Amino acid sequence: MLKFLAAVVLGAAMIATPPAAAENKFIGETDMPALRNAAKTDKRALVASTLQLTDAEAKKFWPLYDAYQRSVDASNRQRAVAVEDLLSLDKPLSGLYAKNLAAGLIAADESEIKARRKLQNALMKALEPKKVARYMQLESKIRAYQAYDIATVFPLLK
Repeated sequence: MLKFLAAVVLGAAMIATPPAAAENKFIGETDMPALRNAAKTDKRALVASTLQLTDAEAKKFWPLYDAYQRSVDASNRQRAVAVEDLLSLDKPLSGLYAKNLAAGLIAADESEIKARRKLQNALMKALEPKKVARYMQLESKIRAYQAYDIATVFPLLK
């Protein structure tokens, strides 16, 4: 009887395990479309489920995360202005305009890198290094998709 009960419990556990693993598949692997959808739907929930923060860690992490997201949003606005200006330009591109566009794009990248470095330094003081590295990797993957989305609408200069 005990062996039968153990077999039933083991069978139930095996049946329940695949959905749980599939639920977080995009977090540990390279299913970028699933990661992209999860980030667009609720990035904060994606980060929370990926990091599995304790209450004490969460209290330290979320204010740093929110500040970083505000910085990234500012960088994104810089890029968006450059893309919108270029797309709305209905005359040939001048050398001065091209120079300013290139400088603006580099400034947006530098601003984002500075914010990421600041975040990493602060997180290293607040969390264990493995969680910091995991979050930085996740954020990098999300940013890669966002950069791809921008690249698809940003035409090359002629």
